[in-house]
Amino acid sequence: TATFMVMGDTCTRACRFCMVKSGNPRGVLDADEPRNLVEAVGIMKLDYVVLTCVTRDDLADGGAQHWADCLGALKKAYPGLIIELLISDLNGNLDALKKIVDSGPNVLGHNLETVERLQGAVRDPRAGYGKSLDILRCAKRFGAPYTKTSLMLGLGETEKEVVQAMKDARAVDVDIITFGQYLRPSPFHLPVKEYVKPARFDGYKNLAKEMGFLYYASGPFVRSSYRAGEQFMKNVISKDVSGKI
Repeated sequence: TATFMVMGDTCTRACRFCMVKSGNPRGVLDADEPRNLVEAVGIMKLDYVVLTCVTRDDLADGGAQHWADCLGALKKAYPGLIIELLISDLNGNLDALKKIVDSGPNVLGHNLETVERLQGAVRDPRAGYGKSLDILRCAKRFGAPYTKTSLMLGLGETEKEVVQAMKDARAVDVDIITFGQYLRPSPFHLPVKEYVKPARFDGYKNLAKEMGFLYYASGPFVRSSYRAGEQFMKNVISKDVSGKI
């Protein structure tokens, strides 16, 4: 398994937890990126690929066509490759979302990042809790086989708020959820309000199981793509009888 970030190194958003450079890429995309991904996957002999991205509000489709080009190239070169995406909210563009889903990812992820109350303090103003839930809801409606989201902990959220976010995710049929500790990337980013104890991480993992999430990862060092291939093979591939994969 390996994770690649596509569509450049400059994000049009400025979330207060993220170290990725913020700016205006002015519509520029690397036309060679699909070919470069194919080459990298071949060199590394990967079975499972996670593609993530910067948010590209400068593009009318949020980068949907580029996503489709990348997936198309990978699927043509490696028909057995399992591909997980971690996409932006596409600024709520559902036509763009459908194009991405139609390109055939096995897992489509989009992160809530934090609980509803903290969205305005943590994420760029153009993001939003409702907008993110709509992306997850519509991804499943458009035919995404499995959907995934993630929450950072230690930003000042309460346990009750985390549980509500889990309920909201299940209400839109999210299959996979992860929880990790927020770590401050620089003095200019949000401070850590709490280092969450392992017992509470375990509690959220147990609750995710009770709620019916297909699989879950929860711990201080967990991130969105934490052991993504290993977990998917163990909890989905080995049990799948639906024909989705």
